[in-house]
Amino acid sequence: MGILGAQRLRSRVNTGNPLPTGALSVGAGLLVLGVTTYVFLVVSARVLGPERYSALAVLWALVALTGPGLFLPVEQEIGRALAHRQSQGLGSGPVVRRAAVVGIGLAMIVVVITAAFSKPLSERLFDDQTLLLVGFGLSLIGYACSHLTRGTLSGTGRFRRYALLLGVEGVIRVVAVVSLMAFGVHTAGPFGLVIGLSPFLAIAVALAGTRGLVSPGPEASWSEVSSAVGLLLAGSLLAQILVNAGPLVIKLLASDTEQDLAGRFLAGVVLTRVPLFLFQAVQASLLPGLARLSATGRTAEFQKGLKRLVGFIAVIAVISTLGALTVGPFVLRLVFGGSFLLSNRDLALLAAASGVLMLAQALGQAVIALKGHGRAAMAWMAGVFAFALVTTVGPGLELRVELGLLSGSLLAALVMGAFLRGQLDRPAALTERPWEPMAPELELI
Repeated sequence: MGILGAQRLRSRVNTGNPLPTGALSVGAGLLVLGVTTYVFLVVSARVLGPERYSALAVLWALVALTGPGLFLPVEQEIGRALAHRQSQGLGSGPVVRRAAVVGIGLAMIVVVITAAFSKPLSERLFDDQTLLLVGFGLSLIGYACSHLTRGTLSGTGRFRRYALLLGVEGVIRVVAVVSLMAFGVHTAGPFGLVIGLSPFLAIAVALAGTRGLVSPGPEASWSEVSSAVGLLLAGSLLAQILVNAGPLVIKLLASDTEQDLAGRFLAGVVLTRVPLFLFQAVQASLLPGLARLSATGRTAEFQKGLKRLVGFIAVIAVISTLGALTVGPFVLRLVFGGSFLLSNRDLALLAAASGVLMLAQALGQAVIALKGHGRAAMAWMAGVFAFALVTTVGPGLELRVELGLLSGSLLAALVMGAFLRGQLDRPAALTERPWEPMAPELELI
């Protein structure tokens, strides 16, 4: 057949495949990671109980906020830069080194700040459990390394290794939490260490036997790995704040008699975000497809695909909200245990917020696909502002935070929609080369 014939065959196969390269592998990895995450959180909750679980809930929320918030943009940029280099036959080493300086540098800055404020953080957020603070510090470095590894794997087309990294991390956490339960551990600290150490172990397993991942090449400029990283970082952090701030706010504002509230609240969030977790697998394949349609100027197909996605989200949001309103409390007690109590109203509001958040996330990635990085960041900023405003007024801590999540997600979605409409009305919007994410994601709690 020859090299030219093989290239033509590969081109026809790729053209006929509606999913981006590696989407199925990455989707499988995300599925394993998501399921094992739920197992870890549920088993931890049953072992610790609501009050001791609340400190672990805060750690999980902080890790979910800072991990992807700080390092997902670095992963996306290194993946983009390496894919570009690979298309030109250039080595990956210089780009990886530049990205490592950015990622590890960000992690060390936050580690130093955490160490400087370790005493008030430990007292106010972690119930004076030093191991939870240590777990947070380890997780910062671990997830910096993990996202750097993910970006390198995706940028060099090693999607099976990428999926393996995701899945192994979740499996490690499940094995560890079951072991802690078997040994009768009932304090949150060791569970926090599991969160901090699991990324390092997953990297070691995923990279075992890998050859030629980093190859020599021409020196990389800083602009090669930072063309949009500032705007991506701003948008990513703001999105993660809106997604994960609920348990943190409750822990900070709870009275002495409400110290179990953060744990019960996290349990409700985890339960009502099952649809949002499932949406990640859809997003990993569908939204990059929208970016490809925008790159080729296929306006009608772009808009049709986006409308189908929005309709799918609306149906799922309505079903999950009604389910939470009717049987939510029963399912919560069944999954997490009888001590985890939230009302029908609480769970319905959390489910509705989760549905609207799915919509905001989908519209946001469509905005980014049309090179609207700054617009997406502004929309997430509007959502965070609404969340902060609503959370500070009104009676009832739980109700304020739930309404804050709902209003923040709604405002972010509305602003994203307005920006997207403006972009689609521009004649050149779908003919410009977009920035194309490999597998955009939110870290969910």
